[in-house]
Amino acid sequence: MADTATERVLVVPTELFHRLGHFQGFCDDVGPYLDAVFKPEHVTYRPRSEVEADPGFKQLIPYVIFRYTDAAGQVSVFEYTRGTGQGEGRLHSKRSVGIGGHIAADDTAGSGSPYEEGMRRELEEEVDIRTPYTARCAGLINDDETEVGRVHLGVVHVADVERPDIRPREPDILAAAFKPIDDVLRDLTGFETWSQICLTALFRKR
Repeated sequence: MADTATERVLVVPTELFHRLGHFQGFCDDVGPYLDAVFKPEHVTYRPRSEVEADPGFKQLIPYVIFRYTDAAGQVSVFEYTRGTGQGEGRLHSKRSVGIGGHIAADDTAGSGSPYEEGMRRELEEEVDIRTPYTARCAGLINDDETEVGRVHLGVVHVADVERPDIRPREPDILAAAFKPIDDVLRDLTGFETWSQICLTALFRKR
């Protein structure tokens, strides 16, 4: 895990996000945002220790939700509890359905885009994916109502797995398992805000 005192992470100006169209919560119309926020002239890598407290920038965070649908059509999602050793102290002990993290300056050394390299690295660091899967970008999360949310912008990916076979790699991913979505939705109070936003937007029947 990177040292947050020296790590430089991918950010975009919050002003750019507001110019593109500010929203609170979940947005499934990602095209206008992603086309702009990944332009080289808009992104910079800044010390994480600085931008964690600077709402003038949004840190871009891939947030991958693993979904399994069985032969009967029953949907389950991968969920876990964040241990105290995970980087973001404000989320410790919260339940989550999102796997991912910051895009670091070191991710520019790969052959793909820094965002794709960073997402791949985060997945490899956090979980052991023992099943084929297909992923798609499902939306964006913005939450200006919490201290954590004000300085982050989540890019939500839904990954459909062939088998519910994903194991934690990090010791601070606790009580991890695929749970039926109906059971998860029954009580969201223990989940971090981003997970609550995603679960409600993507899975709650309207």
